[in-house]
Amino acid sequence: GGPENFIQICVHNFLSYVTNIPFLQNVFSNHQFLYSTVDTQFIDENPDLFNLKPTQNRAQKLLHYLGHVMVNGPTTPIPVKAKPSSIDPVIPPVTMGATFDVAMRFLSECPWKRLQELRALIPNVPFQMLLRGANAVGYTNYPDNAVFKFCEVAKENGMDIFRVFDSLNYVPNMLLGMEAAGSAGGVVEAAISYTGDVSDPMRQKYSLDYYLQLADELVKAGTHILCIKDMAGLLKPEASKLLVGALRDRFPDVPIHVHTHDTAGAGVAAMLACAEAGADVVDVAVDSMAGMTSQPSMGAIVACAKGTKLDTGIALEKVFDYSEYWEVARGLYAPFDCTATMKSGNADVYENEIPGGQYTNLHFQAHSMGLGNKFKEVKKAYAEANKLLGDLIKVTPSSKIVGDLAQFMVQNDLSRAEVEERADELSFPLSVVEFLQGYIGIPHGGFPEPLRSKVLKSLPRIEGRPGASLPPMDFKALEDGLRATHGDEITPEDVMSAAMYPKVFQEFKEFTANFGPVDCLSTRLFLDGPKIAEEFEVELERGKILHIKALALGDLNKAGQREVFFELNGQLRSVLVKDTVAMKEMKFHPKAQKSIKGQVGAPMPGKVLEVKVEVGSKVEKGQPLCVLSAMKMETVVNSPMAGTVKAVYVTADASLEGDDLILEIEE
Repeated sequence: GGPENFIQICVHNFLSYVTNIPFLQNVFSNHQFLYSTVDTQFIDENPDLFNLKPTQNRAQKLLHYLGHVMVNGPTTPIPVKAKPSSIDPVIPPVTMGATFDVAMRFLSECPWKRLQELRALIPNVPFQMLLRGANAVGYTNYPDNAVFKFCEVAKENGMDIFRVFDSLNYVPNMLLGMEAAGSAGGVVEAAISYTGDVSDPMRQKYSLDYYLQLADELVKAGTHILCIKDMAGLLKPEASKLLVGALRDRFPDVPIHVHTHDTAGAGVAAMLACAEAGADVVDVAVDSMAGMTSQPSMGAIVACAKGTKLDTGIALEKVFDYSEYWEVARGLYAPFDCTATMKSGNADVYENEIPGGQYTNLHFQAHSMGLGNKFKEVKKAYAEANKLLGDLIKVTPSSKIVGDLAQFMVQNDLSRAEVEERADELSFPLSVVEFLQGYIGIPHGGFPEPLRSKVLKSLPRIEGRPGASLPPMDFKALEDGLRATHGDEITPEDVMSAAMYPKVFQEFKEFTANFGPVDCLSTRLFLDGPKIAEEFEVELERGKILHIKALALGDLNKAGQREVFFELNGQLRSVLVKDTVAMKEMKFHPKAQKSIKGQVGAPMPGKVLEVKVEVGSKVEKGQPLCVLSAMKMETVVNSPMAGTVKAVYVTADASLEGDDLILEIEE
């Protein structure tokens, strides 16, 4: 009659069947079973106990992932030949997002889940995020209701302070983001993106008056905090005194927050100068993670301010403890570390103005495109690309536009003069074309001419704030589509992820369906996989721990697969993994011959996103033929001539190297 007897019956009758676990899960979640007396009629009275949800099969999926990494290498592209450290950091005893898509795109993790877990563990410390104005957390404009909805969901999940900026300091875009963050109940921190040098009388485009007028508009709009966002680390000490001093004089009661990067090595001096001039807060990084493209050293600033009117009250011993932890943690990410190319501060940032947050990404992109040995040329081309585009404020997404153009120039051996001269015939990166169309707003000083007209030809142009002309996003239709594709366990957070990054979210869901919850794996296992004979534990959730041992890699079979053997909780398991490296070596893709008119080759290594023509299609000179993608950079390949498509050699999702033959056109 009691639950104990019922459990015995269930175990006796069902334990040998695969369906037992889902059935028992339904029993243990049944309110009647948990809170009242049940008898043998319980099953008859509750037929829904047999509505068995399919098992998640997480263990087998994780073995599949680990086998895949052991055979094919990391799923996250590694830019340099370096391995993650084998040493795990020790967390010091305690007393108790800049890029939204990176979690999904490169780590196959849900960014919302990260926020939820952090909020639960850190309930009393304010969290801050970057909001790219009308760009939300993406690289383009979204319908206004999507920006408002994103802020609402972010606030519900634990976000507190929204640092709102625009990559062009385009005020209409900023005001939209400020209103969205404020309506959600967040603290609004409007950020002035800084470039140029206010202490140099020769740099007049972005003068002190320009920044003061911009600050006037943001304070008038009701910002709670005023931020200076020095994304490239261009603020010199003298410029810091001038800018912060002028802002403090004009707005004595508004909190001033300064953000910088230490690329040139002058960050500590600049932030101390900001503090002296009246800044309330400056951004720093713990010592072992500081310097170069990161923020200035926390320990250095705390030590320099100690005993002065700027004393932070922070104990240096605590800074040292956390620095030691992060020094070891940093070793796990050696393949992505900026020290792969930077061994010291680089004052050339005052010339190229590459944002600290972009520097390593740009290096990463250069390697993936086969330009790793030409990174010096890429940095020089970045400065030239910036001039071509009219001397932009450079921060995501405008910095990506400049970076895409710079790599395009190096990849195709083009000078600034040649780009200007041949602009009407070149296949520019899609980001450059959309910028010139007006998709992210209007730059200070207007668009560059005649470059804009040459590139766009008859393409449409957007006047004013781009999001204002976009129809509202239909979230109900989006959610229904996601449920139809991925099942009913779609959350409001999933809907927002899909709204911001539809393709990335789709790939993320497909990845997790194949490989399970890879966020349960340690960093080294995720990036590098286990060594043969290595034993390790994976905690799926509290109380559910997998004991795994990697046993062996099998030989390549005729289907291009290898069998990978594991021991899982004492039981032998194996997974079949396609060896993509071996398969690639078995295939040969022809190269485009420049001497043969009509052969169109890939302008860069990348993945084919879309083929826009087919055999027999009539094409005009400059007509889009296909779209390639490499590390967030999309390039439209245009027809070099008018004619008829004779042959197509690629399909969607095909991976190409530079100059691989895409198609042939005959006159």
